[in-house]
Amino acid sequence: MTQRPPYLSIAILSASALAYEILLMRLFSIIQWHHFAYMVIALALLGYGISGSLLYPAQSAVVRHYTRLYPLAILLFALSSLGAFLAAQSLSFNIEELFWDYRQIVNLVLIFLLLALPFAFAAGAICMTFMVFPGLRVSRIYAADLLGAGLGAVAIIFVMHLLMPEKILPVISLTGVAAAAVSAAELKLSSRRSLFAATAALAVILLAGSPYISLIYSPYKGLMQTLQVKGARILDQYASPLGQLTVVASEEMPLRHAPGLSLANTTEPLEQLGLFTDADNLSAITRYPDATESLGYLDQTTSALAYHLRPPSRLLVIGSGTGSDLLLARYHQTPSVDALELNPQLIDLLNNDYKAFAGTVYDNPHTRVRIAEARDFLSSTQQRYDVIQIALIDAANASSSGLYALNESYLYTREALQLYLSRLAPDGYLSITRWIKTPPRDMLKLFATAYQALASLHESDIDRRLVLIRNWQTGTLLIKNGLFSDPELDRVDRFCQQRLFDQAYTHRLTEAQANRYNLLSEPVFYRAGRQIVSNRLEALIDSYKFNLRPATDDRPYFHHFFKWESFVEAFRLRDSGGMPLIEWGYIVLVLTLGLTAVLSALLIILPLRFTVHETAASGPGVSRWLVLLYFFAIGLAFLFIEIAVIQRFLLFLHHPIYAISMSLTAFLIFAGLGSLTCERLSGRYAQKRIAAQAVTAIILLGVGYLFLLGPLFNLLGHIPMALKMIISILLIAPLAFFMGMPFPLAIASMKQQAADLIPWAWGVNGYASVISAGTATLIAIHFGFSAVILCALILYAGALTVFPQKSQ
Repeated sequence: MTQRPPYLSIAILSASALAYEILLMRLFSIIQWHHFAYMVIALALLGYGISGSLLYPAQSAVVRHYTRLYPLAILLFALSSLGAFLAAQSLSFNIEELFWDYRQIVNLVLIFLLLALPFAFAAGAICMTFMVFPGLRVSRIYAADLLGAGLGAVAIIFVMHLLMPEKILPVISLTGVAAAAVSAAELKLSSRRSLFAATAALAVILLAGSPYISLIYSPYKGLMQTLQVKGARILDQYASPLGQLTVVASEEMPLRHAPGLSLANTTEPLEQLGLFTDADNLSAITRYPDATESLGYLDQTTSALAYHLRPPSRLLVIGSGTGSDLLLARYHQTPSVDALELNPQLIDLLNNDYKAFAGTVYDNPHTRVRIAEARDFLSSTQQRYDVIQIALIDAANASSSGLYALNESYLYTREALQLYLSRLAPDGYLSITRWIKTPPRDMLKLFATAYQALASLHESDIDRRLVLIRNWQTGTLLIKNGLFSDPELDRVDRFCQQRLFDQAYTHRLTEAQANRYNLLSEPVFYRAGRQIVSNRLEALIDSYKFNLRPATDDRPYFHHFFKWESFVEAFRLRDSGGMPLIEWGYIVLVLTLGLTAVLSALLIILPLRFTVHETAASGPGVSRWLVLLYFFAIGLAFLFIEIAVIQRFLLFLHHPIYAISMSLTAFLIFAGLGSLTCERLSGRYAQKRIAAQAVTAIILLGVGYLFLLGPLFNLLGHIPMALKMIISILLIAPLAFFMGMPFPLAIASMKQQAADLIPWAWGVNGYASVISAGTATLIAIHFGFSAVILCALILYAGALTVFPQKSQ
């Protein structure tokens, strides 16, 4: 074919597909939970792989009818991007019903296939273009694909600030329609006027139907459960890349949210509105009181303990949210409060739209609001605090069912606690409140993490620096920058006795005193705490039914408690109450990986079996197994590095959407530039030689990232977010540039010697990427993200030995 490839429509299509992938992550975080983001990545890559498998047996037909099939594939992407999501969310799926209702498996497979369809159509259009346009144009097509996708990753962030997530779906469809119209012009189709008319009509239909698109939330999310309360209604909804905020009121049965409130409390909580983030994570907007005495109920929670040991002059609240901890500080007349909140939209909501209700919870002379992440702020200040308080941040129901298991959190890692402790004034307290699970998990892991953090700081008498109390719902851990004195522990005794709270650990506590009011079958907290401070943590980790290994910055999975032996035991007890003991987030990851691995294997092998005789008859050339091994290795390696880098930059950018968007932007744009560079180099050097030099650079840069990113993030943590995004892109750029070379170099080599294997190579690469998304996460959970990067570097080095070229 002599005409020019449709570069512009490829760029628009790739931008739409990447924006759709990021949007799906947000949508599933809202209607389901965060861990479904891993499923979305796998589905996108599965769709890309399917395209290669479907096109492989039909190469000659694709070449003959390319000018019709290419616009058709783009239009199908436009239609299915909206239709597939609406169909998928209408299918009922609840992971907790999986082991007694096997229809859930069927629904999950259907959801997989539906959501993979748009990506299959988009990838099919690009793969067809690779097949049709020969030689050095491959690098330019690949560059247009990657550059467009990179721009799409940036654009979706801006759109998320403007529109509600469900309203962005038709926008994605419209960009697909636009890509189809552009393709008709680029390919100079004789029927392009008809295609323009059809696309215009489709655009009108999408715009007209946009107001009727709505989300179907999981019935197990906190918002849906609250709306079952008589009279409960949604007042407002706000959206941004950081989360969807929903304000709920209930006049008939008033909402009252005071987690861990003492059973001995006699003060009625104030009027409240519910605030949900991503349809879960309930917090309360409290009516600002006329008299501080009416806030007395907040003093009946475990979070209030630090105020009764030594009233703070300077307080830092991490995750101030709707202000409950600020109201507690107001009750105790704390003169100076720094409030850290990552979501500026939430602060704006309280200071403006709901100021008449929330009052001056933020806007008062005692409180300084910092729109910042805790670790960035503390790394950039030398201020010392009498109390640093970390409040309840996640939802009780999702936390208790293990749905945060894959939620990477740098708030509770060993390195984070070390930083918090370094910013305490002499005899200051770090106060952390968490939900109580049964059997105990969260608080024991937190206690173990605190012990390791203190040990890493070479503190002495660690057992005398920790206090843990609990009630029926919450627990609070105090870590002191000093040793707890007997008068302080006497005040702990009085505080707990007056509120019917249990002391779970102090250095002078006895087992008989540890389980008085909120009875457990055994004093688990006390015994585990004693074991930890006696330097027997490893023995506890090995013997306990849940994973209590402390989280680190390299393995930031604080909420991961899964153990296979406990899962087997809980599964056997599923008919007698064992299901709540299962950590479902980890199960979703394993299930997703298993299903996609099976589908991937089938869709790789079947095209090969159907075409093996045809390929063999073409004579000696590039070995099919070299193609398999090479593209499988670089598919795994590329995604391993990409996922590991996203997680590294999550520590720097603080929110998954920001980290994913900026990382993908840098990877795709600069990988595209690397692909373009291949085109010029290929005229002077052998393709395998260029690939060898690129892989050498990848290995050197990858090793450098392992050692340099952490210190660099600490140095730059205080700078504005916009500048962080630019720096993130620049830091990723060199690595991404060289990672963009191995794929097009091999495709160009095959174009000259084994063009009929290109769709198969595309499919194998896509399926390896599918498997890599889940595999990389499993490696990171068990061995850390450094291990993921090292595995990727080994795969790149191994790929060089099987570079697909004609046998000599």
